[in-house]
Amino acid sequence: MSAGAGLNIVAFPRRLAKRFQVDFWTIGTLLLALFIAAPLLSVSYLALQPSGDIWHHLLTTVLSRYVITTIGLMLGVGIGTLLIGAGTAWLVTLCRFPGRRIFEWALLLPLAMPAYVVAYVYTDVFEYAGPVQTLLRAIFGWESSRDYWFPEIRSLGGAIFVMTVTLYPYVYLLARVAFVQQSVCILEVSRTLGKTAWQSFFSIALPSARPSLIIGVSLVLMEALNDFGTVDFFAVETLTAGIFDVWLNMNNLSGAAQLAVVALCFVLLLLWAERKSRSNQRYFNTSTKFQALPSYQLRGIKMLCAVSFCLLPIGFGFIVPSCILGYYAWGFYEESISRDFYSILSNSLVLSTLSATLSVVAGIYLAYAVRLKDNKLLKSTARFASIGYAVPGAVLAVGVLIPMGKMDVFIQGFLNNTFGISSGLFFSGTITAVSYGYLARFLALSYGTMEASLMRITPNMDGAARTLGLGPARTLKRIHIPMIRGGILAAAILVFVDTMKELPMTIILRPFNFETLATQVHQLATDELLEESALGSLSIVAAGLLPVVYLSRTIRDARPGAGK
Repeated sequence: MSAGAGLNIVAFPRRLAKRFQVDFWTIGTLLLALFIAAPLLSVSYLALQPSGDIWHHLLTTVLSRYVITTIGLMLGVGIGTLLIGAGTAWLVTLCRFPGRRIFEWALLLPLAMPAYVVAYVYTDVFEYAGPVQTLLRAIFGWESSRDYWFPEIRSLGGAIFVMTVTLYPYVYLLARVAFVQQSVCILEVSRTLGKTAWQSFFSIALPSARPSLIIGVSLVLMEALNDFGTVDFFAVETLTAGIFDVWLNMNNLSGAAQLAVVALCFVLLLLWAERKSRSNQRYFNTSTKFQALPSYQLRGIKMLCAVSFCLLPIGFGFIVPSCILGYYAWGFYEESISRDFYSILSNSLVLSTLSATLSVVAGIYLAYAVRLKDNKLLKSTARFASIGYAVPGAVLAVGVLIPMGKMDVFIQGFLNNTFGISSGLFFSGTITAVSYGYLARFLALSYGTMEASLMRITPNMDGAARTLGLGPARTLKRIHIPMIRGGILAAAILVFVDTMKELPMTIILRPFNFETLATQVHQLATDELLEESALGSLSIVAAGLLPVVYLSRTIRDARPGAGK
């Protein structure tokens, strides 16, 4: 080998490192993404395994119905949450009307309400033997269901209704953050041109808030796609219901994983279409004029419409279910409290806090590394690591068990061969496995929110920090984190509340005899003990109330110059 060839071989790694800017942020992002994506890779591995003739059976029977129903559910929930979330966020941020300060935080309350619990409540209220239809029959003298028509709550329409009133806070939360951080200049220009409140909303505020709105709707669609409790209780045949049917009833895990990949394609296609339509557009606040936002005083019929538009989703998504559950909890308090309630509550709070902390830290790291490098490889890696939210929780839990199980086998083999020690499980069936599963599941919430928040900070800020001698880490700590603190808190609340409600993954990964509020509520409701599950359901809601109120106040005060 010549000397020149030897020098080229030595120089190649340096040229490669320089080309891809290999440093702490790049290597850390790749390792973190690989760690988080390991369950997804495990699910993909399962999907490659032979599944017999399951696909022939699905294609000739139910697959087309699964796909059509899933599309209908996503369209209905997506449109409904976008209208409610964006509309209410604009009203409470830039309009003045009675109750606006209360609506600011009250519109977030359904975020803490599990959709499957709301499904149980409204089924109890609207079914044939429920109080609503019983009252109608008594008033009008109807004797049977043949004498009148009443919408069936256990239907696709019922599922869309329940999910819309419980999931719209995802869109509302991110839309409100975007509207609060808008530059006052463009809004003042809109007013000088004679634009009304709603004209400014459609022509100015909505386009500028598009990144946050799209991410909010994407999170809603992924949540709707992954929901099992509601669609199963309402007998709505979606892809997720089909996954559980293939796995549990047909005993075909690889076929379930393959069906999960089909569901995942829906989300990937959605995200690709959005980013393609957005092309190279960017949305920055370049003005330094941050003062109190202009507001529109609403009177008369406009005021009544605004109050009603904000009150209805709160009523259907929180007030009505809470009142019914409160009535049940009061009547069955002794039975509920005797089921190790305080120990189960502590388990839920510890897991949720740990999950929120891990997810937010990982989300900030990945989003900031992508911003620093603007490298396609890092972007693709971070996005792949954050698509665990699109995989059904139960299937993803199986993906967690595979690497955890292999690590346990390796450690036990090493200890046994080296020291003659026989140990138990270190990872599988422990809090570590549950936390790992939550991180893989909910990283999309924190990463998406962090990405949207950082996108609104002009790159000129980074350049100015470099001229002042600040490195990337110090720039993140001293400049970016204070500017995106509203987004950080939003991400933490989203993960915390979603972890409190998480059911399938918790059932599979939890330690033996380890209960959370979600698992207890589901078990009691499945056993038709809705009254005894009410206290646990209200506790899940209560755990999110104070954080939700604090988050709303922080978002309002997070605007630069808010104190002026």
